[in-house]
Amino acid sequence: MRSLSGLARRGDSALREVLSRAARRRGWTPAVLAYPGYGSGGRIRVLGRVLLAPPGASPQDRRALPGWQRFLTLEAPHAEVTVEVAGVVRTVRSDADGLVDVTLEVPAGLLGDRGQVPAVLSAGSRSATAPVHLSSPGAARGIVCDIDDTVLVTGIATPLRAAWRTFVQPMATRRAVPGMAALLRQLTAGAPHVPVVYLSNGPWNLAGPLAGFLERAGFPAGALLLTDWGPRPTRWFRDGRAHKRSALHRLADDLPGVGWTLVGDTSEHDPALYRAFVAARPDRVRAVLLRDVQSPIGSEHRSERQRARSGATAEATGVPASPTGSEHRSERQRARSGATAEATGVPASPTGSEHRSERQRARSGATAEATGVPAPDGAARVERVGAVPVVYAPDGASLAAALAELD
Repeated sequence: MRSLSGLARRGDSALREVLSRAARRRGWTPAVLAYPGYGSGGRIRVLGRVLLAPPGASPQDRRALPGWQRFLTLEAPHAEVTVEVAGVVRTVRSDADGLVDVTLEVPAGLLGDRGQVPAVLSAGSRSATAPVHLSSPGAARGIVCDIDDTVLVTGIATPLRAAWRTFVQPMATRRAVPGMAALLRQLTAGAPHVPVVYLSNGPWNLAGPLAGFLERAGFPAGALLLTDWGPRPTRWFRDGRAHKRSALHRLADDLPGVGWTLVGDTSEHDPALYRAFVAARPDRVRAVLLRDVQSPIGSEHRSERQRARSGATAEATGVPASPTGSEHRSERQRARSGATAEATGVPASPTGSEHRSERQRARSGATAEATGVPAPDGAARVERVGAVPVVYAPDGASLAAALAELD
């Protein structure tokens, strides 16, 4: 008996085939989207996708559309595609989801000592070009970085908010996580052609806008490794953990001399995935840096912004600023505690926020005792998997500061 997910996959393929036939009758033909790839030592990984498009239209022109409209695509499975890099040409076919993922062997002499080389993908009379980012043959370090809530504020922990930002909010108005661009630039400084790979469970449909966002926000250029969101033969939805796990191991194989710094966040599975990769291949990881999205320090930052806004309003209007919501709650808690203590003779206990601060200080102290690395004012904590440091902090600046102390 077939699984329901398998039937959904077959139904999706059948519907796509019906729509493809109708589109081809109207003159639609295959068109290619090319995505940033990576390579080193003559091995080049080229990535792209084949869609059906009307005559004269280019899928590249869809980059300015809202997120949800970018999912209204008609992929062209098993389409013939010509791939050319530095004069080396190979003909391949897209997979069942219209994706192209091919590795070319290119003589190192044709690549020279440059940081990137263009890859040209052609389907029929249409073509598209994207950079392949080349690491130095002797590169000893590189970066693998998550996207959502690591470099791009998404709010995965709040599904409705995340959905709005992903499907409705224009990428041009999305915000970068504070300090992360500077952190990644710091990690790539001091050596030529350090490989950078942005590894995400986000869909290929958003690859163009994501690449534009990373460039505008000042992040180092790098390859994109995303996923297809359609139903799988054995699952209703793609397995994000399996995608990241296999991508990490492939990167370790493709770039064998590189020691990776793995950058992610605590909103999903990055901590467990990165720890498992460190345990499996400890010689291939230099450090794990995790943005702690639940950090109390993040709440303190929000309170500071609230106080700053209240102060600006007070200055403009002449009306004294009122305390923030959290300050009101703390005042009420202290007032109730004081009243209870006066009535009962029992000393008041700390408020919930004070309890949390105590627990945070205790965890920081325990971490410092276990690792020999003190947590700077509770802003960061450091653990270890074997000899590899795992750093938790609320933003890029705190991660950079903690990493500097480790060095």
